Amino acid sequence: MKRGISFEIPNKYGSFLGEIVKPIDMTELHWRVEDAESYLVVKDQLADELFPKHLNGITGMGLKEYLEKNRYYLIFTDLKAFPNGEILKNVETYEEFVNSTCQLVLLIADSAYATIYCKEKEHIEWLYQNAESLGFKNIQYITDENDTRIKLSVW
Repeated sequence: MKRGISFEIPNKYGSFLGEIVKPIDMTELHWRVEDAESYLVVKDQLADELFPKHLNGITGMGLKEYLEKNRYYLIFTDLKAFPNGEILKNVETYEEFVNSTCQLVLLIADSAYATIYCKEKEHIEWLYQNAESLGFKNIQYITDENDTRIKLSVW
């Protein structure tokens, strides 16, 4: 069974998070921001943190606008999406993910390696096609058979 997808994004400044999740209606979800090390880019220089430490959750509309309006540099990013109105809690394993209300996990590690876990099988297909259309490299499905990840975290 398909759990999600993984792929490589360019290791450069851009708006990759907004592009990656474009097939998903972000406004229907509330996003939990876990530990992140990513920065806004202003005048081709790294500036403030993309997700300030005090930020735990952000509405889908707020995140969508924020990601589409800004350029940033992703080093480590850990986002988890929940239906609006649900409690935003960390899910650390795939089993916890399956048994929670969390709908999507988006992880970026080492500025280039993207991993997405998604409960909606149709969304997995949309995300895969989107990654292909964006020219991302080494796109593959994460399945029950090939998933070696122990924790749903970038750390």
